[in-house]
Amino acid sequence: MSPSKSRPNTAKRKTSSNQCDTYTYQIDNSLYINLTDRCTLACQFCPKHNGSTAVKGYELYLTKQPKAATIIKQIGTPSKYDEIVFCGYGEPTLRLKALLEIAHWIKEHDGKTRLNTDGLGSLFHKRDIVPKLAECIDALSISLNAQNETVYQQHCHPALPDSFKAVQAFIKRAAELIPHVQVSAINGLEGVDIIKCREITENLGAQFKQRELDVVG
Repeated sequence: MSPSKSRPNTAKRKTSSNQCDTYTYQIDNSLYINLTDRCTLACQFCPKHNGSTAVKGYELYLTKQPKAATIIKQIGTPSKYDEIVFCGYGEPTLRLKALLEIAHWIKEHDGKTRLNTDGLGSLFHKRDIVPKLAECIDALSISLNAQNETVYQQHCHPALPDSFKAVQAFIKRAAELIPHVQVSAINGLEGVDIIKCREITENLGAQFKQRELDVVG
């Protein structure tokens, strides 16, 4: 699958084009890495599809994809943060090589790592990527977002077939290999059954987190 096809509904920058790209940004005592703005989903509740490409005052629109070395330089001392989170406004696993390089460097320098993901990395790369993630990722936050295929399609608009099935397989596999796996769904989205999402998550061996609509960061 080409990168262009994995980037539906491209976000439009609202700030000045002269503003430098934000590759890392701090919220409380956690450092977030904005590795890519490409995504395998086009979630209609995502702020970048609703006129905003900013989080907590940080502009996350990217004019280019940052190199791993650039990110590492900006991190500085990993151990001074509670955790370093691969997040941003895209799906970090689309840039798996860079993600793994940075995460291994963080672990080698006594940092803690978390990955926020849509859980479609293995589907996108056509192989099980969880063992590689388990080598350098301490915690996973995975977006489930729906209790069935119909509601998932309604809100997430996946670019890849069988995405809802794939995210569940990813959750199950991750729960087997990674110490802390948290799965979320958004309360307030039309048709989303939070109770059923929780049941699915717990049956797959992970912890559930209820998120609230329009609360970002």
